[in-house]
Amino acid sequence: MLGPSLGLLLSLLPAAAWAKETLTWLLRDLPPLTIFEGPERGQGAVDQMLAVLIKNMPEYEHSITRVNRARALQVLQGNSFACDPTLLWTPERARYIVFSMPSMGTLSNGLILGSAQRGLLEPFMKDGEADLKALLDSRTIKLGLVAERSYSTPIDDIVKQAPAESLSRHYGDNAVASLLQMQQLGRLQMVLGYWPEIRYLGAQQGLAAQTLSYVPIRGVARYQFVHVGCSDTELGREAVRHVNQLLQELRKETLPPMYARWLDAASKDEYLRDSHGFFVGHERQ
Repeated sequence: MLGPSLGLLLSLLPAAAWAKETLTWLLRDLPPLTIFEGPERGQGAVDQMLAVLIKNMPEYEHSITRVNRARALQVLQGNSFACDPTLLWTPERARYIVFSMPSMGTLSNGLILGSAQRGLLEPFMKDGEADLKALLDSRTIKLGLVAERSYSTPIDDIVKQAPAESLSRHYGDNAVASLLQMQQLGRLQMVLGYWPEIRYLGAQQGLAAQTLSYVPIRGVARYQFVHVGCSDTELGREAVRHVNQLLQELRKETLPPMYARWLDAASKDEYLRDSHGFFVGHERQ
């Protein structure tokens, strides 16, 4: 009678006891956080972080899906069991995404321009920073940016109020690389972006780092912080609880070097020093 008894017992167990849920990780090509192609494929800072998370979350089956930013946000608004490890927290996203604690500090977004465009920016510079709102309101330049990407709440708020003719939004894949090409062709004057990403993609296009420059934006902190964001479902909330347990230790010593390796020597040393104070006294930025 052991067989029937065992069968009855198994039938009473919850599905999770015998079948793992599949957690779908939504990734976009965002070097040097995530790298999809080339000899350094899979070696980005978040690529490495994700490998550690997956290894330490054996309660799930894991799958990785490549999507652009707009598609990722669509998926996260539904009932799928999905997470994105490269999200910035915004009030709008928090309405339908459950966020982990900050995982990794990154250099903030700024203006990317060539030497020929420097004169256009000079009237809007103060103490080495650009007044982005005044620049866009002047309607004197066309700024390229990725549609649906958050550039941090302060920048997002400025962009939302900017004249439409001052912006060029790119909705496709490889958006930043395409924007750099448009800039080289004179179709736009400046690009909004992460400096490490621009340096990485610029090198792939044969652009020497010295041909482009990064200008910080006034009112924006030097660093911003990415999170793991999951669909706001029971499964998503449970996954975030486990992610938070792992990040408590990982983000102290393990994660900063994963990002720092992609910085130039001066920025790398400063970043590693600053990383010791990233998460002291606060959990969300």
